[in-house]
Amino acid sequence: MTGPSETYAAILGATSKIEWKALERHFAAGSLLSVSQELDLVEVAEAFTGDDTDQVRKWMESGQLGAASDSEAADWSERNPDTLWAVVVRPWVLVQERPETH
Repeated sequence: MTGPSETYAAILGATSKIEWKALERHFAAGSLLSVSQELDLVEVAEAFTGDDTDQVRKWMESGQLGAASDSEAADWSERNPDTLWAVVVRPWVLVQERPETH
């Protein structure tokens, strides 16, 4: 069995926790995409970098990926969760709220 691709590893290294304040401007610019918790944030970013439009379209059509909504933004602004993770895949910023682990 082989490990993750070099691209996956590079994206994983560029993925980090982030505060909502740092994401607000990307939301305002319309470049913030919300990734559902069921998906692997790094796999989604890898699909973008690999130009896998079919897979990206499937996620969008299923509602697992899409522009961050006003209600999500309001919720994140109010709660300022420490469980937001993001990665930049220009021109997009992908964000995912992960469940807390104890």
